[in-house]
Amino acid sequence: MSVFDILNKLEQKRAPEPAGPVEFIICGLGNPGREYKNTRHNIGFMTIDTLCEKYGLKCKKLRFKSLTCDAVISGKHCLIMKPTTFMNNSGEAVTEAMSFYKIPPERTIIVYDDISLEPGKLRIRRKGSDGGHNGIKSIIYLSGKDTFPRIKMGVGAKPHPDYSLADWVLGHFKKEDGEKLEQCFDNAVACLELMVDGKTDAAMNKYNS
Repeated sequence: MSVFDILNKLEQKRAPEPAGPVEFIICGLGNPGREYKNTRHNIGFMTIDTLCEKYGLKCKKLRFKSLTCDAVISGKHCLIMKPTTFMNNSGEAVTEAMSFYKIPPERTIIVYDDISLEPGKLRIRRKGSDGGHNGIKSIIYLSGKDTFPRIKMGVGAKPHPDYSLADWVLGHFKKEDGEKLEQCFDNAVACLELMVDGKTDAAMNKYNS
């Protein structure tokens, strides 16, 4: 590969500078700290990492109790967030950003783990209940709304009923799940691009498990 090719590739990966007000919030849920890295509960963070890698972004600016960056996704100025509040208090970060930028729930997309889906599967919903997920419960409680679109990322069910749910979601994925997860992250990024572009139905038809 020539120097020209390398420079051209880097230029393609460099994200355009956002202009104008924030139009969408994209938030992946998880827990901060090295001990939680790559655990099932942090699949929202991992999805944001994939999005940032594709767009050449660094999600490191501390705002709204989150690590954040700004991006142009499908022509829209988006705030990308990874809350540092810990999962159970995710609503503090999300609602602070929503309030600051006056973003309605319908333009706040949340990405998080779902034990009812197998690893590699995802499901898009326009709205809904918390389904027992404490991060979503916090967002609904503090925003007073359940009308935010979300992408549920499969992490698999507990191996047996008596297994601790906390231990399961705070555990790591199996090695054999790796390839399926990589494809799922790519699919989730494609979903985000479609959803921001006003094509949520198309994303659901193509990617819902």
